[in-house]
Amino acid sequence: MATYAPLDIPEDGKLAHNIAHFARALRKAGLPIGPGRTLDAVKAVAAAGFDQREDFYFTLQAIFVSRPEERALFAQVFRLFWRDPRYLDHMMSLMLPQIQGVQEDRVAQAAEKRAAEALLDGQLPPRPKDDQEGDQIEIDASATMSAEERLKTLDFEQMSAAEIAEARRMLAKLSLPVQPLKTRRSAPSSLTARIDARRTLREAMRTGGEIANLAHKAPVTRWPNLVVLCDISGSMADYSRMVLHFVHAVANRKGQGWARVHAFTFGTRLTNITRHLRARDVDAALRAAGSEAQDWSGGTRIGQSLHAFNRDWSRRVLGQGAVVLLITDGLDRDDTALLAKETERLHLSCRRLIWLNPLLRWTGFAPKAAGIRAILPHVDSFRAGHSIASLEALGQAISEKGDRGERDRLLALVRS
Repeated sequence: MATYAPLDIPEDGKLAHNIAHFARALRKAGLPIGPGRTLDAVKAVAAAGFDQREDFYFTLQAIFVSRPEERALFAQVFRLFWRDPRYLDHMMSLMLPQIQGVQEDRVAQAAEKRAAEALLDGQLPPRPKDDQEGDQIEIDASATMSAEERLKTLDFEQMSAAEIAEARRMLAKLSLPVQPLKTRRSAPSSLTARIDARRTLREAMRTGGEIANLAHKAPVTRWPNLVVLCDISGSMADYSRMVLHFVHAVANRKGQGWARVHAFTFGTRLTNITRHLRARDVDAALRAAGSEAQDWSGGTRIGQSLHAFNRDWSRRVLGQGAVVLLITDGLDRDDTALLAKETERLHLSCRRLIWLNPLLRWTGFAPKAAGIRAILPHVDSFRAGHSIASLEALGQAISEKGDRGERDRLLALVRS
């Protein structure tokens, strides 16, 4: 067990006030904490005592933490709030490393940036002493769109550090609803659309053959699986990180319809990161996924990766009408015949294959690359995947069976 230094309790008699402020920081960081828990925390600390930092830590943890995945976030907020040496400087370096120009003294742990953001509460870093007054540039933004609308259409690759942080918060709120699928099975129903002849005759036998009431049935519905194949090669690194934030939000949001969400990354090899995305904390989930995928920001072998998926995972995750999202730019220099063959096999194994390509953001985009020409004929819909707005539009591609995106237009260019 870790050793804790003696707790530095303020002598001004405002411990209850500090605990309430600590609870507000936890709530801003994402923990579901209300006034009732804050009062319980004050009473628990008064009953347990606070001579040792270890006792104080676990007393507050017992009150404020209700799930295992919340422990990492609680630990980071506790460390930063309760007077860790140089905690303010470290929080500033976590939130605004490019502005401060300060290198972090260690790698930020999971949930640490969220903890720093909750404690700073939007405060700006102080101006360094050696920073001289420079020229000020004023920009008239009265005729521009709102910051949120601009951020939705901004390319992920062109975002600053602050814009990326805000975009991730917006992606965490997105949903990807899907309509249930009708099956061949039926179940008793109060609707009068279809008569259940078998059940009607069975009930009539109990009354001597007299049919008193007609029994009805309706098709049974079920939810499909969502399978995400995300390219993490060097040309896709900036986009794949943002897409995986979106996939994590979809995988952890209940009530939007998907039976299960499976996620795979590929560069030079295929990696299954489904179990990592089940973690509630997005920072911890993506850190674990990045550790597992050793080929991040490397080369790309799309054909070989799809072959590995079709061979090892297709029958496990593509049954019962799964929808597949293929996120890649299609720039593959390997055997295009293999790429076309494996994409066709993937298309035949799922209900819908939707391709998201960040290159489609360009107005004059044309399918000139051999890899793009090999994939395009075997997808149901071809859409851009470079911004928040493009990910929001996925709902239309999934809900409308006839949605093709830019597929037909670009396929006509290929055949001409």
